[in-house]
Amino acid sequence: MSQSNIFILLILIPLTFTQSVRRKDCVCDLKNSDPAFPEKKLKNVETTALQCIGTITSEKMTDLDRLVLGLQHRIKQLEGNVIVLEKEDDRNLYGAVSLRIIELEIAEIQDLLDKLNRTTQNYQHLSVQTAAQLEDMKDAMVDLEKFDNMQVIKTNRENQRFKRNLEQCKEELSATAAPPTVPPARCGLGRAVSVAGPRTYSLTVYGTSYTFGAWGRDAKPAPGDKNKYWLVVLSSGNVYGHFVRQYSTLSTLLLGIGPTDTYISSSNPTTNTIQGPNMVMYGNALYYNCYNTYSVCRFNMTTRSVSTVALPNDAGYNSKFPFAHLGATYTYTDMDFATDELGVYVIYATTSNFGNVIISKVETSNPPVFNQTWSTSLHKKTVTNTFMVCGVLYATRYLDKETEEIFYSYDTKTKEERFDLKINIKKMQTNIQFLNYDPRDHLLYVYSDAYILTYELIFQ
Repeated sequence: MSQSNIFILLILIPLTFTQSVRRKDCVCDLKNSDPAFPEKKLKNVETTALQCIGTITSEKMTDLDRLVLGLQHRIKQLEGNVIVLEKEDDRNLYGAVSLRIIELEIAEIQDLLDKLNRTTQNYQHLSVQTAAQLEDMKDAMVDLEKFDNMQVIKTNRENQRFKRNLEQCKEELSATAAPPTVPPARCGLGRAVSVAGPRTYSLTVYGTSYTFGAWGRDAKPAPGDKNKYWLVVLSSGNVYGHFVRQYSTLSTLLLGIGPTDTYISSSNPTTNTIQGPNMVMYGNALYYNCYNTYSVCRFNMTTRSVSTVALPNDAGYNSKFPFAHLGATYTYTDMDFATDELGVYVIYATTSNFGNVIISKVETSNPPVFNQTWSTSLHKKTVTNTFMVCGVLYATRYLDKETEEIFYSYDTKTKEERFDLKINIKKMQTNIQFLNYDPRDHLLYVYSDAYILTYELIFQ
């Protein structure tokens, strides 16, 4: 319960005045016909409301979601291992080992069930306690409302209802045309119409110390790596990184179990290490902005070798053309990398294009090279993030602490630009440092103020 729901009560005290003349003195007798206002009861309601705010937090509510999601993925993984065991024909050579692995997985699932049961019981107790507190506060407010002789509360409710109706009318009148249609022949998708979610919302194992980073899946994974997830946090001043952390499944990432670290360099920062939070994984290679240069780095996760290709020498780097909005600048975000159904792209800006966004298709060779390039009229510093879907660039901007908006698109096939998209993303944290589309599951992967999230991109 928010303190804004506790109304300010105005007391109208009827007064009775009696005047008598005694030696040229005027004497007035004040008589209050209403009972005294129960100030103590109002203080109790305020105290209880503060306790509710402190008891029920978004962090607590995500514990249950995280446990359920982890349990779902572990059960799915167990089913897959059992199917493999049933198909094995190794004359009992490895049967005992496979059974032992399954036994350990069952034990981990049981541990998750125990944690889930304990969490559920705690939440049930919390729900019962909070419901009783809310009922008491409701009764108290009904009693206090009797002192509102001037009917301020009733009038305020009517005003709020009128405001809601007015806002609804404004939205209906200002409805715009639908977002651009993505030709179905290009990748089998219709028009992007909305964003649902978040579907995943969790703090990383690093806690809230590292607010800049990136994560996701390989958009073109090697055989056997289809379920892997990668995570990079910028551990040096929220600017630089020098290793990639990988997990076998989403549930192990959320729970922080069994990570594998692959180092680009033993020190940080140095030549060819990561600069800025924008990067992608494609074909078992990480693409990112090389440290202190206007070059694209390609880090092979298997051979641990780095190859580079330079952007035009007037391309922005070291926060020359970063993502930004009126309230903040996302430092060292001059280059953004994106994946879609057609491959890998780098999004950047140059002085010759007046700081406007340029898109270059990256050929995933070794070393990488640039293929096609498209210039737009979108100024990069008015954007907070970009991503690609079926060869169409989408750009987002900051509306407020709760909402990010997809407002712009550029079709690389038709070269059509639109600035009138109004697709909102519901944020859980204030800033979004990383955003990328995964063509395998049509999800948007987000890194937001140390939290990792996924959103579902809805197509018509």
